[in-house]
Amino acid sequence: MHTPSSKSGYLFAAGAVLIWSGFVLVARMGGTSSLNSFDITALRFAVAALVFLPLWWFWKRIPLFNKTVLSLALTGGIAYSLVVYLAFKHAPAAHGAVLISGLLPFFVPLMALLILKEPLRPNLRWALPVIALGMICLGVDIFSRSENTLVGDLLLITSSLLWALYTVLAKRSGLDAWGTAIGCALLAALMYLPVYILFLPKAIMLAPLGDILLQGIYQGLVVAVIAMLFYMAAMTRIGPARTGACMAMVPALAGLGASLILGEPLNAWLITGLLATSAGAWLGAR
Repeated sequence: MHTPSSKSGYLFAAGAVLIWSGFVLVARMGGTSSLNSFDITALRFAVAALVFLPLWWFWKRIPLFNKTVLSLALTGGIAYSLVVYLAFKHAPAAHGAVLISGLLPFFVPLMALLILKEPLRPNLRWALPVIALGMICLGVDIFSRSENTLVGDLLLITSSLLWALYTVLAKRSGLDAWGTAIGCALLAALMYLPVYILFLPKAIMLAPLGDILLQGIYQGLVVAVIAMLFYMAAMTRIGPARTGACMAMVPALAGLGASLILGEPLNAWLITGLLATSAGAWLGAR
């Protein structure tokens, strides 16, 4: 029987799932807009820094200039953002649904083994073959398409690896979720925005205001702040295992959204790949 706390925990988990599924769709919209990956990354950090700076100043002033926060800002902040937004210039959202979220249950334990020397959990013996099946189905879809998405797909795999690395480094850091999010966003903004303004190619002046607002608000506020709030609220109410299992819905939901909202074609191979990676992610998070 579910208590009121566990019911609210599942509601918060559902909110995080919807936001992270939406991330794939909104990032793809950015990829097909006139904004480039440098622009979207700048919008993400500028908005997130505006939100987090008062929290850092008045509430949680964690030290920013150290190796721990630097490693988080470089991996889960700057590198991940640049790679994932560039990937969606070259690959459809449904591929992102499979390759980012679907591979995380494989990449995170692998990074934990390499960096933290954590042994692989027994449930991965069941999860990894199912994820592999999803990858094979996606591979058939990729090579049967007329357009070449291979560059984008390789960038999506790289972004999943970077996020897995960030996840393990965040665990090793000893910081709580707020400290990780605030430190990563503020240091990334401090490092990236001056370089962007002075040196990097920009298309932001040519982009419609609607595209700028959508990417800035969704990436910098909804994903960076609200999804984290929902995720942490779910974790405290229903625990990490159940929350992780809920997150396994992201590939299937994002793939469905890619078809219904973005009009991307879904064939049997891609649908099977989405369902298999979701099932594998669920097995891996149990």
